[in-house]
Amino acid sequence: MPRSSNDQVPRHYAVAGNWPHAALAADAPVSAHYGQSLARNLERAMTSSGHTLRTLADATGVTHSTVSRVANGRVMPDLGTIARLEAAFGFQLWPGPAALPPEPSA
Repeated sequence: MPRSSNDQVPRHYAVAGNWPHAALAADAPVSAHYGQSLARNLERAMTSSGHTLRTLADATGVTHSTVSRVANGRVMPDLGTIARLEAAFGFQLWPGPAALPPEPSA
């Protein structure tokens, strides 16, 4: 689903490799970088906690299909979804500006 700024879903900008570790297109918008970093953080959190899509859905009230779409870069979650996921893990998943690629050297 495109966002209001007409950005495509994060996965749309992957040009090489497997999501969420794929290289993004040079012109990928900020939302794609944030979505990719969020998916990586979610992947690590699920692995370290032992949560599956279904157990995380049960713990958060977020459907397993929504968690899957976020993890697979097929949707950018709303704030309520992010809040419920972070509360379940007890730490921040939203990457913030650290998700942005470094500025090219002049």
